[in-house]
Amino acid sequence: MSVVFTCSTDDGHPSDMKMAELLSKNSINGTFFIPIKNREGLPVMSQAQIREIGNRFEIGSHTYDHCYLKSVDLAEAHYQITEGKKQLENLLGKEVAGFCYPGGKYRPEHAELVQSAGFKYARTTMNLCFDAGKNRFEIPTTCQFYPHPKSVYLRNFVKAGNWMHRSDGLRLALKHKNWIERLYALFDYSCEQEGVFHLWAHSNDIDKLNAWNEFDRFLAYAATKVSEQNRLSNRELASREFLY
Repeated sequence: MSVVFTCSTDDGHPSDMKMAELLSKNSINGTFFIPIKNREGLPVMSQAQIREIGNRFEIGSHTYDHCYLKSVDLAEAHYQITEGKKQLENLLGKEVAGFCYPGGKYRPEHAELVQSAGFKYARTTMNLCFDAGKNRFEIPTTCQFYPHPKSVYLRNFVKAGNWMHRSDGLRLALKHKNWIERLYALFDYSCEQEGVFHLWAHSNDIDKLNAWNEFDRFLAYAATKVSEQNRLSNRELASREFLY
């Protein structure tokens, strides 16, 4: 057993094209969670761009229009979950197996709706985990590529639970003030533990941070540590861990 690496990118921003370019450059697999449009006004990739990325990477759904499911009633949540899947499948001409909860905001009944809609797995925003979790409709992550202050890690740790399992990750997150050093420390720990390192990001954030070179360097470093057969899409991770 050796470390497993997966990367997921949320929101379908046009800068996902740059993300796909760097993942390909470094021979890293990953998943793009894409809404059909974004109710917050942010741009979403064109249909041609989504198809282009879908030829190389897994595409998952992020609701129809990036809807925070806890903010709507169950009828609207059902529509958001099923319509996002339907339209992506019509666009791509193939099954869309994965779902990601926008903002990480959902309740147990939303996970049930995701499962009944025919998705095979769903990803959350729980961080500081070094495995794929225990429920394929609540797959956690390790960290986001973003300069969060320590308070964000503490808040996520408290709210998301599973504290004993995530305590080593929290210790490392709080130890490092510099967010890039924190990223490498968490990744190196996952390598030592031969666990799962799940990186997630918004490409629009990387634009704003002017951090594409840092992201590229990290992917290149990860490629030196992770065997090619362990560079997985989210679906491959779920399939390996949960045998659906």
